[in-house]
Amino acid sequence: MSLFDLPLDELRDYRSRSVEPEDFDAFWSETLDEARSHDLDARFELRAGTGLTTVDVYDVTFAGFGGHPVKGWFVLPAGTTEPLPVVVEFIGYGGGRGLAHTHLIWASAGFAHFVMDTRGQGSGWLVGDTPDPVGSAPSYPGFMTRGIEDPHAFYYRRVFTDAVRAVEAARSHPLTDAARTAAIGVSQGGGITLAVGGLIPDLAAIAPDVPFLCDFPRALTVTDRNPYREVGSYLKTHRGRAEQARATLSYFDGVHFAARGRAPALFSTALEDMTCPPSTVFAAFNAYAHQDKAIEVYDFNDHEGGGPFQEAAQLGWLPGKLKA
Repeated sequence: MSLFDLPLDELRDYRSRSVEPEDFDAFWSETLDEARSHDLDARFELRAGTGLTTVDVYDVTFAGFGGHPVKGWFVLPAGTTEPLPVVVEFIGYGGGRGLAHTHLIWASAGFAHFVMDTRGQGSGWLVGDTPDPVGSAPSYPGFMTRGIEDPHAFYYRRVFTDAVRAVEAARSHPLTDAARTAAIGVSQGGGITLAVGGLIPDLAAIAPDVPFLCDFPRALTVTDRNPYREVGSYLKTHRGRAEQARATLSYFDGVHFAARGRAPALFSTALEDMTCPPSTVFAAFNAYAHQDKAIEVYDFNDHEGGGPFQEAAQLGWLPGKLKA
């Protein structure tokens, strides 16, 4: 694959044309207020029989959007007795929380680690355990067009709300230091991380890795890969609904959440990434409000991005942001 997007020097100056809704903040304030009217009801049950000796694993359930139960994992270095900084992780498109032994990096590095399951997903590559009890109008297979006719009904309104509540659940545990909370994620998880970074004012750091759900006006026209292509496939059938779809998506664009970012951030992008094109990632990075921000660029990679190299970069960067 050759480079298909803007040259790197133009990417560093690129700005999105996504138009922020006038009621963006009110929409999200009302959404989170409604969610918080339900008891968080965060339950942590120690999981036995994992075969793991260096970590303690808890099976988590908490109340997300609409009070719906959302699953997660909470992983600690074995025998932890004092509060630790906590890394809250969100999962890529189609994946769920998976099995506990697949989440060892951050606890091995001395952090508490909270992994949120993604409602309705968990059948594409990592298994999930959280249903989405909310239906939608007709949609294209996948998640990108579920409820796309109305921002109040859109699928990611529920997911982003779940994610804010996941941070609150992680912070509620007595062995986490709420003042030292980071959010991370790859692809969809990176887009969710940006949303959380814009909705929670006091995170210590965020690390969106090749983030999805950014700069919808460009993403929907520059790539024909799913998941973005789901929207085009829906509009190919539902002629005349493009304006409404764009209006709905504007409430969920990572560019607008980035403009509210209040924590140091480490982004990444790959210049041959046709799933989350680099211009869409740079759109969010360039809009990101906090001055302490950096982006790792992987010149000859597709959507796998930096993979373990980016994990190494995060392991070198995050401890300095979460120090006492």
